Amino acid sequence: MSQDTMKKIAAGALLLGAGGLYGPASAHVVLEYQVAPASASYKATFKVGHGCGASPTRQIAVDIPSGMRGARPMPKPGWALEVQREKLAQPYTSHGRTITEDVVRVTWTAKTPEDMLPHAHYDEFVLVATTPEQAGTMYWPVRQTCAEGRNDWVETPKPGQKISDLKSPAAALEILPGAGAGAHNH
Repeated sequence: MSQDTMKKIAAGALLLGAGGLYGPASAHVVLEYQVAPASASYKATFKVGHGCGASPTRQIAVDIPSGMRGARPMPKPGWALEVQREKLAQPYTSHGRTITEDVVRVTWTAKTPEDMLPHAHYDEFVLVATTPEQAGTMYWPVRQTCAEGRNDWVETPKPGQKISDLKSPAAALEILPGAGAGAHNH
């Protein structure tokens, strides 16, 4: 990874400390790290800071953006894990194997009412995946279902629109040129 790319990632991390892409008092489901190099392993940590009104969160479903590969979720105690896979239009090769299907959605569901995330509490839902080779912004739609109600964080900005203008924005990840085509990090 080039020193320039490392500086951009560090600058992105500093930006996050100052509020990141969403502003300092965000109530949205956001990614902890909103910048990552291309063709690299990426730990997507979705930060959930509230329920629906006063209702606790009972389910978080994350759609994997096209181009992200090999998503693997982290299990959470008290939460059932469902991984949805689909056939790929364009297979790829990984570790010498041809991959013909991949993960398209990961869902965590509280097993009991006691396992739900109370509105006044905070938690994180984590998965790892490999970023695409091309730079650009990727959006991760997240659906938050509560005991009563739901929040669908699925909006993406139209040309000329800022993500901060959206009421229910999808989590955003900026892919920077970096590791280079074919690079592989674990």
